[in-house]
Amino acid sequence: MSYLSTYNGSWSYSEARHLLSRAVFGPSNDMIDEAVGLGLTGTIEKLFEELPTPGPPLKNVPDGIDRNSIDDPGVKFGETWLNGKPFPEVETQMLRNRILRYRALSLYSWTFLEMYKSGMNIRDKMFVFWHNHFVVGQTQIPHMEYNYQNLLRKHALGNFRQLTKDITIDTSMLVYLSGNENSNRAPNENYSRELLELFTIGKGELVGPGDYSNYTEEDVIEMAKVLTGWRLRNVLDENFLEPLFLPSRHTIGSKALSKYFGNVMIQENGPDEYKDLIDVIFQHPECAKFISRKLYRWFVNWDINEDIEKNVIEPLAAVVRDNNYEIAPAVRVLLSSEHFFEQTACMIKSPIDLVLSVTRGMGVDPPQNSVKEEYDYAIALYSLCAELEQGLYQHPDVAGWKAYYQEPLYYKTWINNLLLPKRFDYAKALIAGGTLMIGNNKYQIPPIVPVLEIVTKIDNAGSPDILINELAKRFYNYPISEEQVAYLKNILIPGLPDYEWTVEYNLFLENPNDINLALSVDSKLRSMISVMVQMSEFQII
Repeated sequence: MSYLSTYNGSWSYSEARHLLSRAVFGPSNDMIDEAVGLGLTGTIEKLFEELPTPGPPLKNVPDGIDRNSIDDPGVKFGETWLNGKPFPEVETQMLRNRILRYRALSLYSWTFLEMYKSGMNIRDKMFVFWHNHFVVGQTQIPHMEYNYQNLLRKHALGNFRQLTKDITIDTSMLVYLSGNENSNRAPNENYSRELLELFTIGKGELVGPGDYSNYTEEDVIEMAKVLTGWRLRNVLDENFLEPLFLPSRHTIGSKALSKYFGNVMIQENGPDEYKDLIDVIFQHPECAKFISRKLYRWFVNWDINEDIEKNVIEPLAAVVRDNNYEIAPAVRVLLSSEHFFEQTACMIKSPIDLVLSVTRGMGVDPPQNSVKEEYDYAIALYSLCAELEQGLYQHPDVAGWKAYYQEPLYYKTWINNLLLPKRFDYAKALIAGGTLMIGNNKYQIPPIVPVLEIVTKIDNAGSPDILINELAKRFYNYPISEEQVAYLKNILIPGLPDYEWTVEYNLFLENPNDINLALSVDSKLRSMISVMVQMSEFQII
């Protein structure tokens, strides 16, 4: 049987949880129950449903001129700042910087809110995948960052080749990898090098001077010439967000590529020449394999040995090629495969997975009272992830987060001696409340997870054993041991017999409006669940 044959084994809570924990950020128990009812085929269909384009990020800082407010020309509180000029024309540089800073934070908050609202859908998981693939740096112009993320979201389940074409002349990318400086007088190789090494075919083994077995240094140089001529417009130009092609800065004439690209000549084609180049790159046999390996490490496992290369990567690459580089068919095949469900290797949760597991996954909704409160909540989650070294829009370098490429640690990068204690502290604080240090700032976190709501949905939760095992089923990949159950029970009811919990919990169910009784049960549950989210079992998906 092929590794990528459609899985036809048992379909239960365990398999549904495995699929959703890899395909979405922080799936809730309700989502997993729904997936159980839908079956594998129905769940895959729901995951790949097309979502509407999300509404734009909003101005979440009140209008005014004091230290807690800000006036943004042409934009009012609760409206989108995308209606304002990308480079606001205001009296001072200090005020302009404040406006750009609040817009950036609004964008980061909005991005987290969109991950929250996406439900049982894979789009945002794929958006972050592409965000880690086509890395750009902060541009200081949030309109540019918005357009960048919008491009990735638009193509999240679309065509890899078209996305590569579009990102090549995206203004954020032109700034980040020096495409803006690439001219016929001084060709800049930054983008052409990363286009090959990190974005499309990968760097093979060095087999000779300047020869990397997939491409050569001469290819990098010639491709840089193809890409000359693109610029950003003046920041005050009303079309600033659109890239500009200047024929006078473009290298005229044909460009010769190596044997790895069939010795093809890229003919002079002005502003469309970069498209011709990318079409040639996508004919390279390594291109489909390269993106298939990245998808495998994103959804399944870091370890690509000879067996996986032959029986998963190569046939998955064939799916990519057969579908003309449409990505959705390959991801569907991978997530529906026998191999995906039989793969026992654990994946350590990324910081985003961790934070959304203990918030969205446990039924925490963003505040709905005001735009400010909603965005403040989301920026707190963003900041937690950034502190754990997965800051959206803030990659460490052009290669992305080390967990997905750096040998030999890969996912273990997320749990070094510095980060693991923080992961424990953050997860505990979201359950039980407490003081957290994020950067140089101290925050008092309220206990936000609705533990009573979680537990009252569990049948026979008056039995400590049933309660603990049912919570473990929801939180962990595998059942926990009898010793672990006993340990957790001692946190729930220290040194007391089981009936003490049974009596108190059942009394609470009979008298849910008794504040003192509710607080007592709530406190016991928070103590135990805050320990459960610090256990190693909670760190993996």
